[in-house]
Amino acid sequence: MSTLVFALIAYLIGSISFAVIVSRAFGLPDPRSYGSGNPGATNVLRTGRKAAAVLTLLGDGAKGWLAVFVVQRLVVVQRFGEPEMLDISLAAAAVAVVIGHMYPVFFRFRGGKGVSTALGVLVALDYYLAAGTVATWLIIAFFFRISSLAALISALFAPFFCFLLFGMRPVTIAVIVISLLLVWRHKTNIRNLLAGKESRFGGRSTGSSQN
Repeated sequence: MSTLVFALIAYLIGSISFAVIVSRAFGLPDPRSYGSGNPGATNVLRTGRKAAAVLTLLGDGAKGWLAVFVVQRLVVVQRFGEPEMLDISLAAAAVAVVIGHMYPVFFRFRGGKGVSTALGVLVALDYYLAAGTVATWLIIAFFFRISSLAALISALFAPFFCFLLFGMRPVTIAVIVISLLLVWRHKTNIRNLLAGKESRFGGRSTGSSQN
């Protein structure tokens, strides 16, 4: 039962759309109404307000970290829930917060693609896991200069890194599920990549964005 409670809390945390909240605070249009329609940092950046985009990025990442941290704190420190279920509870929270970001109950289930939130989850699970995934993103982005391609390849490598660190534990399965969700949410980007139409850094936008 506690695992379900943790998953619900994580989903609600994930449902907080920082792109929408920050845009309102800065007096900007709803990010779902322009560009790609994706409420994420990249789309907010289209307004030219870098500070708003940075705050969106940090907020989306922080909620991924917070959802996992809350479970760790409640189980390990507050003794809420069963300690032997910690791995399963962490896995459930990790997946739930990303789903919350993608399909937020507070914003009519119109959410982002989950890249920043997923990274926040990885940071909370293990710094080395997050560092390896970020390094993969940076390498692909440096050579190909395509953000979506870097995100997709990083998503595919994250479960591999997780398996090396933890073996086939519940958290590894959670990272696999999150990676599949990220790939699914990037299906438009995948079509653009296959058609050679995906935008590069500093190039013309194709209407696709991350987060």
